Amino acid sequence: MKKVLASIILILFVTVVSAQKTYILCGKLIDTESGKIEKKKTILVEGNKIVKIFNGYIQPKDRTSKVINLKDKVVMPGLIDMHVHFEMETSPARYIERFTENDADKAYNSVNYANVTLKAGFTTVRDLGGSGVNVSLRNAINAGKIVGPRIFTSEKSLATTGGHADPTNGMSKKLMGNPGPKEGVVNSVEDAKKAVRQRYKNGADMIKITATGGVLSVAKSGQNPQFTLEEIKAICDTAKDYGMHVAAHAHGDEGMRRAILGGVKTIEHGTLMSLETMKLMIKHDAYLVPTITAGKEVSEKARIKGYYPAIIVPKALNIGPKIQGTFGKAYRNGVGIAFGTDAGVFTHGKNGKEFGYMVEAGMPAMKTIQSATITNAKILKMETEIGQIKKGFFADIIAVNDDPTKDIKTMENVVFVMKEGKIYKK
Repeated sequence: MKKVLASIILILFVTVVSAQKTYILCGKLIDTESGKIEKKKTILVEGNKIVKIFNGYIQPKDRTSKVINLKDKVVMPGLIDMHVHFEMETSPARYIERFTENDADKAYNSVNYANVTLKAGFTTVRDLGGSGVNVSLRNAINAGKIVGPRIFTSEKSLATTGGHADPTNGMSKKLMGNPGPKEGVVNSVEDAKKAVRQRYKNGADMIKITATGGVLSVAKSGQNPQFTLEEIKAICDTAKDYGMHVAAHAHGDEGMRRAILGGVKTIEHGTLMSLETMKLMIKHDAYLVPTITAGKEVSEKARIKGYYPAIIVPKALNIGPKIQGTFGKAYRNGVGIAFGTDAGVFTHGKNGKEFGYMVEAGMPAMKTIQSATITNAKILKMETEIGQIKKGFFADIIAVNDDPTKDIKTMENVVFVMKEGKIYKK
């Protein structure tokens, strides 16, 4: 009898818990699909999904439901940052830490970086390059062991020998060795295929290549092309076979051109992009991820003596300040824009600054929000699950104090964060 009674109580408890609903009362609600701001709406959340959106403020009739009052806030879907690095954060010690940090150190640091990013309103990110700790971080978040955004990771970025993501750049010859596809270094079409397959085996969701030199690598050029067109095609074709898209770090125009012709989906940074390459991006349905915040922060840090190794300083001062201008030109010429910041190159959690820089360069505030929601959801092939506040979508919901179309700076101060129905910031 006692066992039967215990079972009945358990069933009743589970029923009550599973039936609990959350009513979110929204003073203003951004419809990212239409680009309009609606007033006086109620979002009904059950479990991890949005089940209905009501006109007006609806109060629950039962006592088990929860009510969240955001009547004086502006509510929108959780944001998506297409370019972060959770295994690192800017520091003058970063280049020494390559030799002193263990993967365990990176892992502990990454937990905090993921946490502050989620609380800044970013419920989904692409982590574009690390040592593989980013895969374990993604898995731990998915398992509910730690707090952070939904992660799509490229695991280790692919480079050529001496290229931007060659892990042994700047080391002594005794330490350089000869890294290959297993370590993410590609020097032939066959290497390219093997490196992609290795990333898949290691748990990557997508692929990142360094199509040109970079600013922060210990190498002279920040813009030279670093893959052949044939290698890029092999990478993109193989990635497609494994259900993955490809992102390409690129500052120089020729490297971008090859990347687009080779089949990449996004160009990261795009600093020295020509008008011809912009037209090529439109033709091939490729998107620019501008990372303006990183460009500004890098050029600022380069003026601090000793912050970066000497070989990096001239690149940072030359390339960093140009990103915003190129972005503005690309937007005006019709290039698709995908929101991304390169957080880690600057302090994590400050991702919202990117919105202001985009508006400053000529993109309307609502368009910047759409680039960080519906556009990015489409690229990630999650357009029926995230990026909108809509029935059946994940309950990724955030709120800010003010109307971002009137004051874009409000995006730097997200005051409410819900991811998959669970509140992480009140």
